[in-house]
Amino acid sequence: MRVSTPVTADDVLVASRALLGVVARSIAPVVDAITIPQFRVLVILSTSQGPVRQGDLAAMLGNHPSTFSRTADRLVGGGWVRRSENPDNRRETLIELTKTGEQLVNQVTVNRQREITKILDRLSPQDRDKVLEGMRVFAHAAGEPLPGVLLPLGM
Repeated sequence: MRVSTPVTADDVLVASRALLGVVARSIAPVVDAITIPQFRVLVILSTSQGPVRQGDLAAMLGNHPSTFSRTADRLVGGGWVRRSENPDNRRETLIELTKTGEQLVNQVTVNRQREITKILDRLSPQDRDKVLEGMRVFAHAAGEPLPGVLLPLGM
């Protein structure tokens, strides 16, 4: 019978360094144009099903609405998102990913998938299954929704 050893924060830190390397390499081609926090907004928008209220985005990111407004200004200026008035409530602003923003997310995602595939290809099928299960559990515990799970956030 195999005794499992408890996972420590140090174990997760080592794995997170490896993942951070994957993230850095995947976003490197566009990091001169967009920051990682700004890119996170684009990813959230790419997984939503339409426009998202600006206040909801700020809350998801743990930002004060005025702080997020400046981020949104930069994203609008870069052509990655567009703002519009909520037709159901004129006091609310909606944020939506543009085609340019979608292309940027897709480019970085393809780069990231390529990097992750190289790593997974080095593992046995059993180890890949362990990694998959561990990643799903960790992502769930961190509150990260699985792809395609985000709803139109308050819409």
